[in-house]
Amino acid sequence: MPRPRKPENKGLPARWRHLHGAYYYAVPPGLEPQWDGKKLFRLGATLSAAYRGWAARLETADTAKTIGQLLDRYALEVVPTKAPRTQTENIRYIAALRQVFGDLAIADMKPQLVYRYVDKRSAKIAAHREMEVLSHAFTKAVEWGYIDRHPFKGEVRLPGEKPRDRYVEDWEVLECLALDSRRNKGSVRAIQAYIRIKLMTGMARSDLLRLQPSQHFKDDGIHIQRHKTVGTTGKRTIYDWTSELHTAVDMALIARPVDIAPFLFCTRTGKGYVNEASGESHGWDSMWQRFMDRVLKDTKVTERFTEHDLRAKCASDAPTLEHARALLSHADGRMTERAYRRKPERVKPLSGL
Repeated sequence: MPRPRKPENKGLPARWRHLHGAYYYAVPPGLEPQWDGKKLFRLGATLSAAYRGWAARLETADTAKTIGQLLDRYALEVVPTKAPRTQTENIRYIAALRQVFGDLAIADMKPQLVYRYVDKRSAKIAAHREMEVLSHAFTKAVEWGYIDRHPFKGEVRLPGEKPRDRYVEDWEVLECLALDSRRNKGSVRAIQAYIRIKLMTGMARSDLLRLQPSQHFKDDGIHIQRHKTVGTTGKRTIYDWTSELHTAVDMALIARPVDIAPFLFCTRTGKGYVNEASGESHGWDSMWQRFMDRVLKDTKVTERFTEHDLRAKCASDAPTLEHARALLSHADGRMTERAYRRKPERVKPLSGL
């Protein structure tokens, strides 16, 4: 759970602090070069002075001429609206982009430079992610009035990454659910309950690990709102109760090491697995890896799979694309179809002559 804000900081913008009689901005890790190399940037002694200092930073961003300055404003205004883990990744991508494009005038960006950048990068997946950030920054540049049109959107066709196609067979799931839970009793039963809920709902890990019975369980079903970005509302979904879903949830409740914990899945101290500051869940990831090690050792399963593969299995087993899209809380079925529907398409042949 995120730490509550100190009383003196309530009502202030995000990452602002009131310390030693002045107002400061807590600079996100990796963005120190944009704030005079400081981790804690002094905005002003009074609140009005602090807002003037903040406005001056935004005014400087309004006059951006180079891609480096564009990325500065993007990091200042756009990145903080994203989920914590995405923020960390974006900051890393921005640092790499700045090294190459930082001094280039915004107006001088060309599609050929994108191809050249990706071609020279050995880490192709990272290069694609960096280009996604740069592309979004240029989309904002149009919105902010720096340029009239995006310089390479729709004009660059990078080789697409091959979507993962691991489909978890039913028998593999049954092997996992039949795994003896006498060893590591609590963790094995918790993961087995997690697998059951995942296969019925297709819920993303971040949403499933954040489930709190008192908050999300209603008479008509499990209510969630996708935890994707900060300051915006993700898609809302209600998973209707079924007898099987009730049973799986009861299994998860029984497997908890702390009965009165607020979370459906919790640590031995009753806390949630998701680190709200980073969006990561290392404790759960480690538990999952240990579970898969046992699966490969003690069952007939020979190929490791991820819990994300189980989300894809849910989408693949749904009778229609629209049903799969709704289960995964996707706004657009194209992502569901491209990355999550992993079963081969079955086609009935035409009648012969």
